[in-house]
Amino acid sequence: MTTEIVRGADQDGIVTAAAARFTALVAEAVARRGRARVVLTGGGAGIGLLAALRGADIDWPKVEFFWGDERFVAADDGDRNALQAHEALLAHVPVDEALVHPMPADDGDVAGDVDAAARRYAELVEPVEAFDVHLLGMGGEGHINSIFPHSPAVAESAATAVAVRDCPKPPPTRITLTLPMVRRSREVWLLVAGEAKAQAAAAALGGAAAADVPAAGASGSDRTVWFVDDAAAAAL
Repeated sequence: MTTEIVRGADQDGIVTAAAARFTALVAEAVARRGRARVVLTGGGAGIGLLAALRGADIDWPKVEFFWGDERFVAADDGDRNALQAHEALLAHVPVDEALVHPMPADDGDVAGDVDAAARRYAELVEPVEAFDVHLLGMGGEGHINSIFPHSPAVAESAATAVAVRDCPKPPPTRITLTLPMVRRSREVWLLVAGEAKAQAAAAALGGAAAADVPAAGASGSDRTVWFVDDAAAAAL
């Protein structure tokens, strides 16, 4: 496994770089395996990347979409990563809806039961041998997906998806893929912008413990790529 750092002047710069590489990665995956399996993320850079891909030359019906985490709220709640992804990209390109797998929302038959929702998503992802790319943002304290420092989720070593409660960022109840599932990806990309992320980025790349800086535990089996803007790279 190799670790690569791709720098840009600002968030737009890293989004542009990631969009070009995403297009190439999907084309290679489709050529080799007939399908590209990607895990989406939320946040400014993650959603910005999706918006930048609207005009990309991608065989969209052959791309299968999963999510790394989700806020356990109603399906039409603006906090939902899936809704934001739909508005940024999925509503604008010819995806195969059967290959779009949002995490369960807090309505329907799992309303009020985040544990059942997490189990359902775990059952969906567990048969996947490998994702082609898992996209991640990172918080200022180093959290990825909804895996926060010193939380039960960061210590999870077996389950593929778990319920998360009492998140330090609202909304407090979520579902997240775990670090073992993140590492079930050929490539893991972290899109990190802003001065507030600089210390956590330096710690993660410097070998911090995942319990302290969850981003340090995010790695792809083939490649881990950090897309960082100049502000986020200030402490590297």
